[in-house]
Amino acid sequence: MKLLFAIVLLLCSSMTYAAFKCNPDGNQAELNQCALDDYQAADKQLNDTWKKLMLKFKNDKTASSKLKIAQKAWLAFRDAEVDAMFACANPVSNCWGSMEPMLRYGELSTLTQERTKRLQKYLSQGLGVPME
Repeated sequence: MKLLFAIVLLLCSSMTYAAFKCNPDGNQAELNQCALDDYQAADKQLNDTWKKLMLKFKNDKTASSKLKIAQKAWLAFRDAEVDAMFACANPVSNCWGSMEPMLRYGELSTLTQERTKRLQKYLSQGLGVPME
């Protein structure tokens, strides 16, 4: 019975969250959704760029291998960086209140957009090019 209650509660909470739509002039939940939408768009652009990059270097096993290692390390860095930015002594509570999702997604978006620019430069100019 407890398991059933937990499942129903989880479904209800996810449906409630999914009901929010981005509204830049709205309440915090709507602002959080805007930030999530922005992050998802940035992540999609990163993934699209990554696929193009892997296609470009598909015949260069050394470059593609090194790029995969770098991307895996970057993903770990990105996640650790954001976790460090929002470190909280009490992981059960939310130290930044209802704004935390918006702030986290904002940082994820920024880091993801920066990474995408770097990968796009590899696409357009090749590897070994100064990043300026």
